[in-house]
Amino acid sequence: MEQFGVDFSGGFNMTSMIVLIVFVATIATIFALALPFMRGERFEQRLRAVRERRRALSTAQTQSFQARNRLQAVPDKGIKGFALRGISMSDLLDAKELRLKLARAGKRSPSAVANYLFKRIALPISFVIIALLYAWIVFPEKPLAVRLAGVLAAGAIGYLTPQILLSNAITKRQKLLQRGFPDALDLIVICVESGMSIEAAFNKVTEQMAEQSPEMSEEMGLTSAELAFLSDRRQAFENLSERTGLASFKSLATTLLQSERYGTPIANGLRVLAQENRDTRMSLAEKKAASLPAQLTVPMIIFFLPVLFIIIAAPAGIQIVAMLSDR
Repeated sequence: MEQFGVDFSGGFNMTSMIVLIVFVATIATIFALALPFMRGERFEQRLRAVRERRRALSTAQTQSFQARNRLQAVPDKGIKGFALRGISMSDLLDAKELRLKLARAGKRSPSAVANYLFKRIALPISFVIIALLYAWIVFPEKPLAVRLAGVLAAGAIGYLTPQILLSNAITKRQKLLQRGFPDALDLIVICVESGMSIEAAFNKVTEQMAEQSPEMSEEMGLTSAELAFLSDRRQAFENLSERTGLASFKSLATTLLQSERYGTPIANGLRVLAQENRDTRMSLAEKKAASLPAQLTVPMIIFFLPVLFIIIAAPAGIQIVAMLSDR
């Protein structure tokens, strides 16, 4: 190809250069045409990976709660199921309000409602039988009205005991959740500001607070599982608010719902919520500190002042006794 008048070292001439440029241009054109399809395929792969991750998370959460003996079979057979069917209270097994109260107490197994209703039935009967035997055997000389009053009082105590225990369990669990909420919220804010999704943040809280606050870890784990397999994310946040029954969790759910609905940054809302929670915690601490003098008044009068009077008056009393004995 020397007729073109150009010769390159190493046997590279103008014709080879043109062929190379055409080849590169052809490859670039093919790559440009195929790029949208390659992007779409990668996008589908990411969606598939997300779906598989959500499915794996749901399975892992379910297995975790099964390992903790949270999921049990409903006792439709045996003495409890027979007792509930015998007195026509089996319809109450689907009572939403009762299930919500039991969930707030941390009792979420399918058998929780049946167990609670069975206690509401068995305890009054047991207390009445024990009171009858005790009254007629130990106090046979007492009037009949007095013994019947004691039996009725025992039945009332047996009927109210499950309700009182459930209310105390709800209050105790809410206090534990309220105590662990500031740390959980700070951890969520840190995770979200670092670029993690809200699901990953809830998973991190579930892992990190398993020992410090098992109740908080359980709530966040349930919410994470619901976010993984519920089609409506709004329902998962509302379930978190209803399960706890606390204003702080309701504020958290509202913030997350607003971020989901209007597209506002989650980190900003959570940061404001964390600051409000710190201010609330500080005000509660100041309130407790301000109420300490009034609360210490009665113990000081009962325990401190008598001892103080004894210490002050004891030497004078000893001297007076000594003087009288000398006379």
